[in-house]
This record gives sequence, C-alpha cells and structure tokens, in this order.
Amino acid sequence: MNYNLNDLQAKAPKSSTWSSLGKLLQLISHEKKNLWLALMTILVTSSINLVGPLIIGRTIDDYIFVPHKNYHGVLVNCAILFCLYLVSLVSSYVQTMLMGGVGQRMLFTLRNSIFNKLQLLPVGFFNQNKAGDLISRVNNDTDKLNQFFSQQLMQFIGSIATMTGAGIFLLSINIKLGSATLIPAVVILLFTSITSAWVKSKNARNLKSVGGMSAEIQESLNNFRVIIAFNRRDYFRKKFDEANQENYKTAIGAGIANNSYVPVYALLSSFAQIIVFAYGIYLFSRGEIGIGLVAVSFASYANNFYNPLRQLAALWTGFQTAMAGWDRIAQILSLETDLVKVEKTIPETAAPLLEFRDVYFGYDDDKEILHNISFKLEQGKTYALVGPTGGGKTTTASLIARLYDPNKGMVLLEGADIRSFDPTERTKKIGFILQEPFLFTGTVRENILYGNELYVNHTNEQLEEVIKEANLGTLLAIFESGLDTKVLSGGDSISLGQKQLIAFMRAVLRNPDLLILDEATANIDTITEKLLSDILNNLPATTTRVIIAHRLNTIENADEIFFVNSGEVIRAGSFDHAMDMLLQGKRTS
Repeated sequence: MNYNLNDLQAKAPKSSTWSSLGKLLQLISHEKKNLWLALMTILVTSSINLVGPLIIGRTIDDYIFVPHKNYHGVLVNCAILFCLYLVSLVSSYVQTMLMGGVGQRMLFTLRNSIFNKLQLLPVGFFNQNKAGDLISRVNNDTDKLNQFFSQQLMQFIGSIATMTGAGIFLLSINIKLGSATLIPAVVILLFTSITSAWVKSKNARNLKSVGGMSAEIQESLNNFRVIIAFNRRDYFRKKFDEANQENYKTAIGAGIANNSYVPVYALLSSFAQIIVFAYGIYLFSRGEIGIGLVAVSFASYANNFYNPLRQLAALWTGFQTAMAGWDRIAQILSLETDLVKVEKTIPETAAPLLEFRDVYFGYDDDKEILHNISFKLEQGKTYALVGPTGGGKTTTASLIARLYDPNKGMVLLEGADIRSFDPTERTKKIGFILQEPFLFTGTVRENILYGNELYVNHTNEQLEEVIKEANLGTLLAIFESGLDTKVLSGGDSISLGQKQLIAFMRAVLRNPDLLILDEATANIDTITEKLLSDILNNLPATTTRVIIAHRLNTIENADEIFFVNSGEVIRAGSFDHAMDMLLQGKRTS
C-alpha cells in the first residue's frame, strides 16, 4: 500500500479553505461551549465599539452644534460611553482568556491525535516517509494552528463583526454615502477570493520545505558517526544546502504572497476615506446630512470598516498558513492501517505453531519479493533461515512477526489467521530480536522491561532474581552498573554488542512461544555468543526458535533449515545440503 505522503498529496483533490476549516472544527467540537462564549464576548466588544461613534456624532449635532448648547446631555452621554467602554474592556479580557485556553487545548488534542495515529500505522508507512518531516508536522504545523486559534481567530471574527456592523451603520445613517463608501470593499472581496488559493498553496509549499529541511537535519545528526568516519561532511552540507535553498525560495514566495494583501487593502481603504469626505461634504452642502455625522460618525464607521480590513490582510495570511498546516496534519489523520483485524476461527484439528500458506509479498505493489511460499513451523523445534544477502530472510521473519501482511495468501498462528490476534496477544506469543536493535533513552532495566508488564513492579533485587532464573545473569553482569546502566538512544553510552544483549534479554524474559533471532549475534564476540547459545538451549521445550544467521555454527544444530533466495523458501534438509545451496546461490546471485 502506498503511504508516501508526498505522493498522496499530489494525487489528492484540492480541498477548499472552508471545507478544511469545517473538518478542523469537528476535531475540536468539544470546545463548542468556550467558542460560543468567546464569540459572545467578541460580539459585545464589537457592538460597543460601533455604538460609540454614533453617540458621539449625535451628541455633537444635538447638544453642541445647536443654538442652545446642552452640556448636561454631553455629560450624560460621556458617562454612558465610559460604562460601555468598561464593559468592552472586561469582555475583551474574558475573550482573550477563553481563546488562549482553547488554542492550547486544541494543540494538546491535535498532537495527541497525530501521535496516536502514527502509533497505529504500519511499518510500511515509516519506510516511505522521513522522520524529520513527520516531526515537523507534529511540532511546526500544529503550532501554526495554535497561533491562529489562540491569537488570531477571535480577532478575525471580531474584525468581520465590526466590519458588518459598521457597514450596517453606514447604510442606515445615509444610504447614498454608505453605498459609495463600500464600493472599494467589493473590489477587496474580489481580490481576496481570487488570490486565496494561491496564498494557501505558497504557504503549503513552504511548510513542506520546512519538513524536508527537518528531515535532512535529523538524518545527518542520526548518522554523524558515519559522516565523520567517511569524511563526508561535504555531502551532507550539500544536501542540507539544497534543502535550505528550497526552504529559502518557498519562504520568499510565501512572504510575497502573504504581504500582497497589505498594500492593496491599504490603498482601497484610503480611497474609501476620500469618498467619505468628498461625497460627504457634497451631501452636507445640500443639507442631506449633519456635519457631526459626516466628520465624526461616518468617518469613524468608515475607519471601523476599513481598519479591520487592514488587520484582515495579516490575519487572512495567518489563516491560510494555518489551513495549509491543517491539510498536512489531516493527511496523516485520514490514513488507515492496512494491518486489519479479522474474525478468529478455532481450528478443528491440531495445527502447527505457525504456517505460511501460499504467501506472496512485496513492499511495493509492482515488485514482488516472496512468491507462493508455504511451510510449517512445529512447536519446540529450532529452524534456521539461510540464503544470500537480499534473498528475503528478514522479510520472511517480518511476516512471521506480522510487521507486514502478505499481499496474497495467509499466515496462520496456532491454526488461526494471524490477523485475528490482538496485537497484545500476538506479541506475547512471538518475540523478535531485530538485526539492528533499537533502545530507548533510559536504563538497562527500562529497556529490558519494555513491552513486558509482568515485572514492571518488581524491585531491582527481584528482577535480578528473575534474570538469574532465566539464565541471563551472566549477560547482566557485563554491564558496569547492572540494571541502572544508562542507555542513550542512538548514542555511544554502550556498544552495539551490548545493545544486542539488552534486546536478547528483553525478548527471552517475555518467554514467547516463538522466538525470532535476526542476526542477533552479529556484533557479539565468540565467548558471549556461546553464552547466548546455552541460554537458547535452556529455553522451555515448547519454545520454537527461528534463527537467521550468516555464521554457520549458529545454525548447524537446527532441527530444520530453510534456504531463502529469489523469493522462494525451500526446505534444505541437512546442514551440508544447506551449505551447498548457499554457495550455489551466492554464485548465481
């Protein structure tokens, strides 16, 4: 299945800004109460700001520019304005507090949703996408959304509310002057609707380039020892420079797009002010409107209409950036794993521990690696998979552990489709020591107990007793501080061989029914390898072992050997016959 996010994005139909916003609001539907409260407060603030100029204009015309000035009326109106602006201050504060909380909770919810979704996706997804880009989506893209929701959304809504109210007041005071004042707004609306998709695409490209640059940084830092060993700083400098150049170009493009609104909005807002004064003075000269309404009320409402437009020029670009980020996030959230669960059927007769039945598999749909594979693994036996490099040994082991599902055919565990087992149940039955063991930052204890809840509450002394009973005490003694030895993920705190020992102890302590060892002794000395061999021989008689190894001494005692090459798994028979097949396979491969 294709999980490449870049390919999926290229093939996906373009979503509109408003449909993207609708899907995002569904994700934070639990915040409806706070959103409505914030909306109410912003409408209160906008209404007060709109009423103010009308009161001032009426005060000038009714109490000041009259033969008998009425200062009492002026003072009363001033008191009313003071109370209104005080209410506006409180509502603004409440709105800021509400939306700040909504933004942070939305950020928390989004990051949790993305991370949980990533945990559900199959290994194939991570083979097709760079970790740095995924990290950028979790951190950078979600932060763009948080900035918009916590800082800009209510300002955005408030600006629209203020503009709407101002437009209504302009038309209600004098429909001729109001209509003329709103003409530039129609031009602004057309310009915005035409350029919105362009601005969003520019920001989407920029976010993608940020993800690409993060991926390059992550790859170079993870492989820094190799870079130093081969003196290839120049290669990674070049790759990073290319990614940085791409980010620079897209950032310039996004900056130009984002800033295109400001001068256009400002120019048309200035035209509106000219219309107010030119046409307003003309109407005043004809006695159709009072000077207070023209000079104060109308000018203020024109400002209240067009000043938010200037703010919207910046807010709209922030909105488009947030929606571009949301599209990248929604891309992950919409994915579904191809590792589906099926209904379990109990076999009627005794079944082998594991069986491949007519299995076909390929990582890509157009490139098949395994063809029509069928074999059985009986309980308590030791099996070896041998074959030339790239023949399909690790792929076969990955199918046994259900890291992938076959394209065709079926893998059976205890006679039932392996897809019918719950992940927890399956991993208790199948242990897997990877060719490149991965450890988490922490201690040896934490890494040994990873995925093993049985001993989580044991003290170090109790756990050491369990380790000794499992014949693993000699391995633990290799670590200077025992269970408290520090482990750094991807670091040099311990050797690669020690990492394999930790992975070995982690798998053996879980006491699985089937234990897969994929080159588990590749980085271990001969003496320690003998210790591991003794430990494997002392496992319960019911434990089935599947060993993938290039060292001949690790497979010569296997009960059965399978030769894996060119997409086929063939029963090799004796050890000598397997060696003949291996040598012949290497000559022809």
